[in-house]
Amino acid sequence: MIRILLSLLAFATLLHAQNDDGKLRIIVFGAHPDDAEYKAGGSAVKWARQGHHVKLVSVTNGDIGHWKEAGGPLALRRAAEVAACAKKLGVTSQVLDIHDGELVPTLEYRKLLTRVIREWKADIVIAPRPWDYHPDHRYVGVLIQDAAFMVAVPFIVPDVPPLKKNPVFLYSSDGFQKPYPFTPDIAVSVDDSFDQKLDGIHELTSQHYEGGANGSEEHVKSVPPASDEVGRRAWLKRRWGARQGNEADKYRDLLIKLYGEEKGKAVKYAETFEICEYGRRPSLEEIKKLFPKGHKEVRPYLRLTPQPNK
Repeated sequence: MIRILLSLLAFATLLHAQNDDGKLRIIVFGAHPDDAEYKAGGSAVKWARQGHHVKLVSVTNGDIGHWKEAGGPLALRRAAEVAACAKKLGVTSQVLDIHDGELVPTLEYRKLLTRVIREWKADIVIAPRPWDYHPDHRYVGVLIQDAAFMVAVPFIVPDVPPLKKNPVFLYSSDGFQKPYPFTPDIAVSVDDSFDQKLDGIHELTSQHYEGGANGSEEHVKSVPPASDEVGRRAWLKRRWGARQGNEADKYRDLLIKLYGEEKGKAVKYAETFEICEYGRRPSLEEIKKLFPKGHKEVRPYLRLTPQPNK
């Protein structure tokens, strides 16, 4: 019996690419210059290895995302960091010139993100869910939901051709519980791309080694110095090994369903994604063709949630 492993890479081959070269075009949105890299860097590496086209987009420029620096110099620094990260991952990056902390779901920004998705000719769009502690994260989710229909409508942003078909939209993972918790449909083993992901996010010095907006002198002192390259990388691997390992453990049952008992139990690191209700929804038949041993049935648009008084 042929066992087809579930991964976003296999999922991607299901779709008919909008690009003439037959390769898929994937775009991942984050609110800040690090979010897309953190949430989907391992999957991006795997896609890129197969020759697919991947772009990681930061919707804001991150110009207040540091405890000691701010403004234009920080924005330039963070753009350089994600460019270096993208090079290590084998993908491309883009940082939009919107101030960190000032993103709102306006018509102007809806058109902007519609344009970005169209210009990339995206087959798959990944973005955060619109529930998060940070307003920029929430509003990226709202704006991508708003753009999900518009990308195929001819007379909005008419100077950029509409997509021939609506992309599949996926949510990246989070830990928030209300109005309903993140419930992944797709779990990707990133065991074979984890080290390359670390090579990439190693370049995001301002965020983990210096702590970003929540950093401090104490945090910087707790991290091995830049002169200790080996120590820094070991520190980073411990933190990210725990993070991606926890994600694999949390969704172990899904990994077993999708990869089979033996391989699912052996997965150390995972990235997970939920199919969004908006955009093109892959049919159950399509999913079965790729994942006969472990797809999850695509959930309906409406969700039933417990009432507080029951």
